[in-house]
Amino acid sequence: MLHSNAKNRLDRLPIARFHKTTLVAVAFAYFFEFADINSFAVTAPRLIKLWGVTVNQVAYVTSLSFVGMFLGSVVASWMADRFGRRTALNITTVFFSVFSLASVFSWDVVSLGVFRVLTSAGLSAMTVVAVIYVSELFPSALRGKFQAYAIVIGICGTPVTNFVASAVVPVNDWSWRLVYLWGALGIVYLFFARHLRESPRWYEARGEHAKADAILTELETEIAAEKGPLPEPAPPTDPPVLQKAPLRILLQKKYLLPTLLLIVLWVTQTIGFFGYSSWAPTLLAKEGFSVEKSVFYVALSTVGAPLGSYIAALVTDRFERKWCLVAFGAIIAVCGLLYGLTFNPVLIVVFGFLVNLFERGYTALGYAYSPELFDTHGRSLGTGVSYGLGRLSNAAGPLIIAGLYNGSGYRSVFLFIAGTWLLGSVVLAVFGPRTKQVGAALAPPKEPVSA
Repeated sequence: MLHSNAKNRLDRLPIARFHKTTLVAVAFAYFFEFADINSFAVTAPRLIKLWGVTVNQVAYVTSLSFVGMFLGSVVASWMADRFGRRTALNITTVFFSVFSLASVFSWDVVSLGVFRVLTSAGLSAMTVVAVIYVSELFPSALRGKFQAYAIVIGICGTPVTNFVASAVVPVNDWSWRLVYLWGALGIVYLFFARHLRESPRWYEARGEHAKADAILTELETEIAAEKGPLPEPAPPTDPPVLQKAPLRILLQKKYLLPTLLLIVLWVTQTIGFFGYSSWAPTLLAKEGFSVEKSVFYVALSTVGAPLGSYIAALVTDRFERKWCLVAFGAIIAVCGLLYGLTFNPVLIVVFGFLVNLFERGYTALGYAYSPELFDTHGRSLGTGVSYGLGRLSNAAGPLIIAGLYNGSGYRSVFLFIAGTWLLGSVVLAVFGPRTKQVGAALAPPKEPVSA
């Protein structure tokens, strides 16, 4: 067999039980990624009082966590190519769960920082693999929507965790540890793992066409029994790629330009959002709000996150993703700036709600947009390296924010964050390629599609 025609055979499949099972599994992993990613942010105000942790120490732990995210992203892109998308997803989810559990037993800010760096590496690695996995298994014309649906479910981990934190952190001197125990429950993902299939497109890219064909045939038989006869797939147009993808291929023009664009996208998103979400509880507490109120206000604002991802699901396959990202980024900049200009509790919650709503919509759109800029050969490396460098950039972000706060005050932090979002929007508007037409021509039959 010279070509398993994986892309076209997958693109013409109607959405069936297999897709929904995959969606639930990935969404579950996302739930505990989003649950765990801000655990340090919501426990830091308590640790300031218990351990005497300083704002600069909070900045160092947060910065090093993003170094961990970079390393996790790069390793994940290698693992996804070497061992397969499904295997890499399993390993990375278990990894971040184990080190979140280890955080429960930390004894000072240094030990907690080490465990958070390792947890963050696993979180970022899992995200890179999950984005690639969904992109390769779902039909091209609908993958943006289902990337967003996975985040709609997964992002609920953020408000749920913040409400858990607001309830347990103030109880006594050790109850903050329960927040990390909660994040460790991502290990339950293994229950879903046995129902997942490896990506046929990964097998095809390795030249293992018989294995790709076996999975495709199994899926086609299963889905035809559930949905009825399937249309014939389009014939293959590209020759199969048989060689491995070395890191240097990203220097080729067709990979370099999208990689540079995505680095800007993820750098501005990372500094812009995590500058806000990682610091809001601590800065509110430093400005005179109680630990209980600061964590609760942030918890209320994160209720907007699932709605933002749902809005992204509605627009991602209907409008050009590039322009959706530009619009969402500009709105976040305005709302984030207004958040920093008020100390009224109601307005803090309202503008925080809007920041979370549009940012999580932006993230869902970015997860769909990123892998579309590469072919199968360069997808894992391009997505992993650009996402990882975006996360690495925030090693400097918390130090900049701590410096701005200590030197110029609370509002200067939010002026910086707003400027970061605007920069990302302008670069995307000028240089971002369109991708919507790529999948539009290959839409599967409409009648079986359901969410």
